[in-house]
This record gives sequence, structure tokens and C-alpha cells, in this order.
Amino acid sequence: MSESVASESAFTHREVLRILSGVLLCMLMAALDQTVLATALPAVSADFNGVPYLSWVITAYLLSSTAATLIFGKFSDLYGRRVMLETAIVIFLFASIACAAAQNMGELIAARALQGIGGGGLYSMAQAALADVVSARERGRYQAYITSAFSSASIIGPLIGGLCVEYLTWRWAFWINLPIGIVAFFLCHRGLARIVFVRRKRPIDFLGAALMLPGVTALMLVVGMGGTELAWDSLGLIALAVAAVVFVAAFVWREWRAPEALLPPRLFASQVFRIASILNFLLNAITVGTFMLLPVFMQFVIGLSADLSGAMLVLPFGAQICSAILTGKRVHRTGRYVPSPRIGFALFIVSACLFASMTPTTPLWLIEIFMIVNGIGNGFCQAPLWVAIQNSADMKDLGAVTGANAFFRALGGAFGASTLWAVLIAALDATVAAEGHAGDGSALLRGGRAALAQLPPDLGAIVIPALSHSFFYAFVVAGVFSTGALITMFFLKEIPLRTSTNLAAPKQQAAE
Repeated sequence: MSESVASESAFTHREVLRILSGVLLCMLMAALDQTVLATALPAVSADFNGVPYLSWVITAYLLSSTAATLIFGKFSDLYGRRVMLETAIVIFLFASIACAAAQNMGELIAARALQGIGGGGLYSMAQAALADVVSARERGRYQAYITSAFSSASIIGPLIGGLCVEYLTWRWAFWINLPIGIVAFFLCHRGLARIVFVRRKRPIDFLGAALMLPGVTALMLVVGMGGTELAWDSLGLIALAVAAVVFVAAFVWREWRAPEALLPPRLFASQVFRIASILNFLLNAITVGTFMLLPVFMQFVIGLSADLSGAMLVLPFGAQICSAILTGKRVHRTGRYVPSPRIGFALFIVSACLFASMTPTTPLWLIEIFMIVNGIGNGFCQAPLWVAIQNSADMKDLGAVTGANAFFRALGGAFGASTLWAVLIAALDATVAAEGHAGDGSALLRGGRAALAQLPPDLGAIVIPALSHSFFYAFVVAGVFSTGALITMFFLKEIPLRTSTNLAAPKQQAAE
């Protein structure tokens, strides 16, 4: 290949930056939609008088986005990354308009489910599109910027949501997606035009999708509602668990026989893919579960306001961004993706022990240090595990492996949040019941800080120490997850990172 041809078949740094800008906007849009909405939910419930169904505004999104990651991932291998990423953006923006225009809770929940399909596509397609144009050796440093986008959304999202509710309406939490999405669409459309993709006529696994969707839905409902909204031994939860097992088993059976499986069994032939999938599951179980508990601890046990407890997360997220960027550069420089996550999961163990030691009298500055340790550990783990799992598959399966990674992370987040919350509730109810106040513990958490303020003095003297003690058990479980992840890390093989990417079409051809 001549030098001129070679230059035409590689993406320039400027092109990579343009694509990265579009990808970051996609990820920022999907992440902001969760954090912005968190502070707008009370206003939504007030407008629609739909408190009993408020959780479904979040649940509907999570269910559809988790299932969509696999479908978009595989379809991008069949139809190309650019067209599927653009499809995800369009679906997300259309659903955002539907959310903003919703006139009742039912319409909002349905629109959120549609938005989740677009959000799942954004999450998996943005990662896969970046992998198309950046080699695995260099991907770590770019992946760190994606981690930074999520962390930034966690910092500024609640602030934007609060401003929307205070000065506009909660509907602007959805309208703000339009300018971001339009810019992202044109950046990705232009930037990804030169990716060489040869479309081949291959069958679509519609049956696999039909089996996967109800299976994933039932599974997510089991891990999300078990021990909180439904008792573990309740008939409803048992029925959901049986449905999940049946449909997931049927989906696995189908994938072994489908000519173009959504989750190709050949991926599991790679030891790196198997181990990295477990690690990604555990990573989100730890991070999502822990960061769900921390604001609750600070508000209920320490007595902080919601805005101050949120402000305390700024420095930890900043530490996560810095450690992610440094880790990405280290992976690029050394070509090794194993050492950093080992350190990261070790820091998770340390932070879990520190969190478990917290009491109502622990100084705020010390809690902040504990959270910074956790944030640094998170930054060490995120990018290398993405690189490892994408590097484990052939380029023809890049979309499928990226979708699978997003799928396992989503399941891990739901599992971690529900498990740690269930442990907290069970420990609290058991401790308070032993003092003769059965059921008062979980009722306190459901009622919010207002319920805490209204407690009789004698009950408050029992509940607050019991709550602090219950958080100890929840953080210990997070430490167990972290220990399991660290042990698993020693089984992750390190294979050389690819230095090649998909070829780029000549610029004249891409412009046509």
C-alpha cells in the first residue's frame, strides 16, 4: 500500500476529535437525562398526582435501555455503526419530545420506555463507533473522556434539573436534549462517513429478540423490586423469577442455533470476554449500589440537606475523572490493561471498609476523603475493562461485544442497587423490630427526611443508631462484591492490544 493510499485509509486526528465530540455529546445526553430527571421527579408527581407510579418513570427507561444495548450492538454489525447511532439519536430525541409533551403519568412512562430504547442505543453505539476509529492500544485515553462525560453529568445534572424546576418547568429536563442531540447527530453523521462498511445480506434474529425482551424485563424487575417493593417469597416475585428463567433459558437455546445471534456464543469462547463480563457486572454492582446509598446515609444519618449531600459528590467525581484520564494514558503508553483495575478494586475494598466504619459523628471532611478513595478506584477500573472486552473480539463482532458489555453493566447496576438496598432494609427492620417497633424502619426510608423529622423522640433514639448499624451491613456487602472482583481480576488474561482500526474510505468517496 502506497503512502498516499495509507493516509487515505486512516482517520486523521482532527477526524477522531470530531467523532469523539459527537460521541461525548451522545453519552452526555443519555447520562444527563437520568441525573437531571432525578431532581425533577417530585415536580412530575405533583403535576400528575402519580406518586404510586413515580418509580416507573425510572424503571421503564432502565428496562428498555438494557434490552436495547444487545439489539443495537448486533444490528450495528449488520447495518453499520453510523446508521444505528443516528437511529438511536433520532429515537431518543423523538421520545424526549414525547416526554416533554406528556399529559399524564401513563404517557410519560410510555415515552420514557421509548426513550430508553434510544438511550441504550446511544450507550452501546457511541462506544462501538469510537472503537471503529481508534485502536485498542489508544482507546483507553479516549474511553477516559467518556467516563468523564458520565461523571460530569452526575455533577451538573441535579443542578440543571433544580434550575429547570425552579425557573421553568420539569418539562425542560427533556427539552434540553434537542439542541445537544441535533449537534451530536451532525457531528457523528459527518465524522463516521468514512468508515468502510460492507453490508451483507444476513438473517436477523427476530426470535432471539422476542425471547430476550421479556426475559430481561422479568429479570430486571426481580432484581429491582425484590426485597423492596415485593417480598422475596411473594407470589408475584416468584412468578417474575420463573418467567425470567424460562425466557432467558429459551433465549440461550435460541442463540446457540441462530445463524446471526444477538449475543453470539462464539464470544464466550474467549476467556478474556468471560472474565471481563463478570468484572463489568461487578463493577457496576459496586459503583451504582454504593453511590445510591451514600446520599441516603448523609441525609438520614448525618442529617444533611439534599443539596449539600449532592455537593459532597463533586470532589469524588472529580477524582474519578482525573484517575480515569491518567489510567487511559497509562494503558496507551504501556499497552497493559490489567494492573489499573487491580488497584481500582483494591481501593473499592478499602473504601467499603471506610464506609462501613462511618457513624452519625463521623466528620464530613473524613467522609469526603472516603468517597474520593472510592472515586479514584472507579476511575482506575472503567476504561481498561472496556478496552479489554472490545479487544477480545474480532472486528466483525465489535458491535455485539460492545452491546454485551453494556448489557452486563446494566444488569450489574440493577443487581447491586437492589441487593444493597434490600440488605439495608432487612437489617433496619430486624434491628428496629427487636426494639418493639416492627415495620417502622422501612417506613422511615419510604417517607423521606420528613418522616425522620416527625419521629417521636423515643423512636428516633432507636431508629437513627439502627439505621447507622444497617448501613454497616450494606457497605460490607459492597466490600464482598469488591473482594470477589479483585480475586476475579487475577484470572483476566492480558493479550496484546490491537493497533489497527477499521479502514476509512477515501474522503472523496465519503463525501459522495
